[in-house]
Amino acid sequence: MTPGATPAGLDAVELPALADIRAAHARILPFVHRTPVFTCRSLDDVIGAQLFWKCENLQKVGAFKARGACNAVFALPADDAARGVVTHSSGNHGAALAYAARRRGIPAHVVMPDNAPRIKVANVEGFGARIHYCKPTLAAREDACAQLQHATGATLVHPYDDFAVIAGQGTAALELLEAVPDLDAVVAPIGGGGVLSGTAIAAKAMQPDIDVLGAEPAAADDAARSFMSGTLQSMPNPQTIADGLRGALSERTLRALRMHVATIGTCSEEAIIAAMRLIWERMKVLIEPSSAVPLAAMLEGALSVRGRRVGVILTGGNVDLDRLPWQK
Repeated sequence: MTPGATPAGLDAVELPALADIRAAHARILPFVHRTPVFTCRSLDDVIGAQLFWKCENLQKVGAFKARGACNAVFALPADDAARGVVTHSSGNHGAALAYAARRRGIPAHVVMPDNAPRIKVANVEGFGARIHYCKPTLAAREDACAQLQHATGATLVHPYDDFAVIAGQGTAALELLEAVPDLDAVVAPIGGGGVLSGTAIAAKAMQPDIDVLGAEPAAADDAARSFMSGTLQSMPNPQTIADGLRGALSERTLRALRMHVATIGTCSEEAIIAAMRLIWERMKVLIEPSSAVPLAAMLEGALSVRGRRVGVILTGGNVDLDRLPWQK
């Protein structure tokens, strides 16, 4: 597979189909958890809907990213895999790639912003990847990745602009709809669009009348603006507590959203913190700020789900317990 991780014969914006997501599910089965689906009557009452939470915070490496990374790494031909893999990440995808590379026995290089959360740096290091720090901008991350590819010959496994990664991320929705097949809608947060793209492809193929909804911080609303305009909108250095959602859409993920997503709702930073605390208090599960964004968008009314049966992808649980957002 060539760097950029689009399989041979496919163009640069090609998207996986349900068959690719099912194949990914079979490929990654030995390496990831089939995470549980939780319910919480208290949160149902707050929102006025029946909510079904797919708990990817309980996934390997603490995030859904293990799915896409494992699919991409284990789909690589042996010669390419031997040269290792490289990516850029604020943390979760980097840890996932390090985990997948360790399971396959190949090198992993992860470019991380120098302000990445401490727990996420420790997670990447703990799985044996070599970390390369850069300035906290997307341009700096991409430039450092390109230099590493040239120096090492490693294959780029992009956090979201990657056919195999999107197929792997779609397996969470596949499992959710197998567990709860009669949902009216499914919601996922959006940064670069990998999990929402995979979720949308899987959900609409399995249940064509389902609504797929995205949720994004208002302080990093480039995806919402891109979705509305149909062209990529830039935001060089978004400032949001939801650090996992600071990535920018690609042409590939924008195409998936425009094809399959009904709407993208945005929410305030205050609502993200309130939603995160609600989930901790009411559901008794540990999530990171990015995971709270769908609930935040529902709390503020940006996503209208009252009276409906709604699946929610809880994307991750890697949070610094010494720096919780409600602590003074």
